[in-house]
Amino acid sequence: MTNAVSSSDKTPSFEMTWGSSTSSGYCSDSDSDSEFEQYFTARTSFFPKTRKVNVSASVKQDEQIEGGKQELTAADIQQKVKEYNAQINSNLFMNTNKDASFTGFIKVQFKLARPVSVPTPKKGGQDAGGRRATGVKRRTSFYLPKDASKHLHISSRTSAREVIEALLKKFTVVDNPGKFALFERSERHEQVYVRKLSDDERPLRLRLQAGPNEKVLSFVLKENETGEVNWHAFSMPELKNFLRILQREEEEHVKQIVQRYALARTKMQEALAGSTPG
Repeated sequence: MTNAVSSSDKTPSFEMTWGSSTSSGYCSDSDSDSEFEQYFTARTSFFPKTRKVNVSASVKQDEQIEGGKQELTAADIQQKVKEYNAQINSNLFMNTNKDASFTGFIKVQFKLARPVSVPTPKKGGQDAGGRRATGVKRRTSFYLPKDASKHLHISSRTSAREVIEALLKKFTVVDNPGKFALFERSERHEQVYVRKLSDDERPLRLRLQAGPNEKVLSFVLKENETGEVNWHAFSMPELKNFLRILQREEEEHVKQIVQRYALARTKMQEALAGSTPG
């Protein structure tokens, strides 16, 4: 998105920063599996493990940053933009427009627990066997690096939903944008506060209000969790792949349990054989 970003039909410009060079897992449709979508899981379980709560660094949900909803006049915006630019040590400045809107950069961190899907690269219109490709759309799914982040150049009128769509478009992710949500994160009084942004909130306005300090405010892209998983939001190939992952994990867990009991049985038998009647 250029400086004339006040128009909603303009596409944002982007800058990518990576905290990791590789993803946790990757799988392409060139494998022997015949499913249209394939997943490779590098995690021990499809479902997240239960973690102990860290009482000293508790996370507060649904806490809103103070002043995030305040309406600013044109004079207020100009003053705040001036103060904001004076605090940053990079060229990621904010700029005001004549219509009282403004443009600038936000940084979004990725905290995704599940893989994302991207289109499989075309191979000259033919498949591996030299046959003409059909109209079936194949996908490749992989985990994004945990520390991945991206800078977006957006307008004060860009909504949280548009930010999500722009991020997915930049990564060529074909998953439904409704599966994701944008969160604001802040650290105050040695506690972490996290709040899910509504679709129509304006992230750049929140950034201006909070200032450039990432501890005061940062943005995180996560799965749109609503408690229970909304399985209806997934396509049939995705659901089939999830079932396949669960089946593999179940078989692995059963194998581990059988081995554990077999080892215990062997040790008990050895102990019984080496003992003398008492």
